[in-house]
Amino acid sequence: MAARERAPAVPVRQRGDRRVREILTPEGVPLTFLLADVGQRVTAFVIDLLVMVCLTLALVIPAAVLVFAHPSFAGVALGIGLVASFLVWNFYFVWFELHWQGTTPGKRRVGIRAIDGAGGPASADALVARNLMRDVEVFLPLVALFGLGLARGSGWLVLGSMGWLFVFALLPFFNRDRLRVGDLVAGTLVVCNPTVGLLRDLAEEEQAELQRFTFTSAQLDVYGIYELQVLEEVLRGQGQLGHDEAVAAVAAKVVGKIGWGTPPREAEPFLRAFYGALRARLEQKLLLGRRKENKYQ
Repeated sequence: MAARERAPAVPVRQRGDRRVREILTPEGVPLTFLLADVGQRVTAFVIDLLVMVCLTLALVIPAAVLVFAHPSFAGVALGIGLVASFLVWNFYFVWFELHWQGTTPGKRRVGIRAIDGAGGPASADALVARNLMRDVEVFLPLVALFGLGLARGSGWLVLGSMGWLFVFALLPFFNRDRLRVGDLVAGTLVVCNPTVGLLRDLAEEEQAELQRFTFTSAQLDVYGIYELQVLEEVLRGQGQLGHDEAVAAVAAKVVGKIGWGTPPREAEPFLRAFYGALRARLEQKLLLGRRKENKYQ
């Protein structure tokens, strides 16, 4: 709802479950997240490793077959294998998290994703930074352990590599947000995907308001699922302290973003009508196989 800028650092409050975090968005709306636990993150990482191995084999095996069939092409086949392995092992996580809204095949299977520490989608530079650090945390010590230490029988190198892995593996247990080094550098969190169930009672309340306000497809296509969830949080806060101010502020941002023109006299009826129309629009797109996560997609 606001311009894409990094929100100021906001204290994260615990509530009940130690994994529950509440983050204040730039619109002043509190969003609640459930942090992914260590087991979920390890499971997702193992799944991704298996996918990476399969991808590497799918690219390297044809090159090996080419060598057996035409030994003169051994140099070309070796080059193909090296380039394929380099691309998979260095860009797998970055590519998927950039294109799949902070998820990878492993994360999707487990039901977790990487988000910005301010509660919004993680930026491209943050996703790149968090994944480049994975080389330092995991892959470099693994290469040192299995490629050099065990191969050459160097006890000190083996112990050093194992200690390196051990320290980085334990780091998430020693900070309250279960962050690894990559998350600390990039300012990201890994959270569980919310089970989005937009309750029908709120949708039914919008029907009367829809008769008063009409929105074009272009206006509705400005926002996505994330913004719909924010709208629902705002509208469900009726009776809470500051509810009217939050509704007015969000309605003003919506009016400016979609080019509505004259701000409506009654902010909440307008926002309820926009919520109902946006919800219907997104559901229609989902039926056609087009999923829009947020306004930046």
